[in-house]
Amino acid sequence: MKRISATLAILACLFALSLPASAQEPETSEPSQVSPPPGQSQKQLNIAAARAERKAIVSNNMFLTKSESAAFWPLYDAYESRMDKIEDRHIREIKEYVQNYEHLSDSDADRKLDEVIAILQARLDVQKEYIPKFRAVMSPIKVTRFFQVDSKLRALVQCDIARLVPLAQSTPSPDSGGNNL
Repeated sequence: MKRISATLAILACLFALSLPASAQEPETSEPSQVSPPPGQSQKQLNIAAARAERKAIVSNNMFLTKSESAAFWPLYDAYESRMDKIEDRHIREIKEYVQNYEHLSDSDADRKLDEVIAILQARLDVQKEYIPKFRAVMSPIKVTRFFQVDSKLRALVQCDIARLVPLAQSTPSPDSGGNNL
């Protein structure tokens, strides 16, 4: 369980690293002790490490046979590639929101909510597309197990994101007294 907690903290970094400083926890003034190799940023290294850790968690929880493994991992990589594109979209949405959350107009709020729902739907669409593909290479129990592991990992990352992202605010009108809640 400790390993999963540490891994999830790394996965949360995927999102936190992409947010503007105003949405992140304060940074320490200590310099980084490890420099990334030329051509790679620390962010890229963190993302690669988080993806490797995620894959390790999946591997440790799937108990695949050799033949299942040969069919599962290429499918997993394709699935994760599709989900990564959706997460990139989510990161863009969060960045835009964090830049404007203090003064959202009603139309901004509508657009934000519509985009969040569209992102949720896109995730669900990819999952629905890949269920039959995973069923073709594994038992129903293992397919269910994979989507449980995937769901738990994503839920924990979303929880961390929710703690970082501030609630929407509007500019108080003179007659509202500034009470938003």
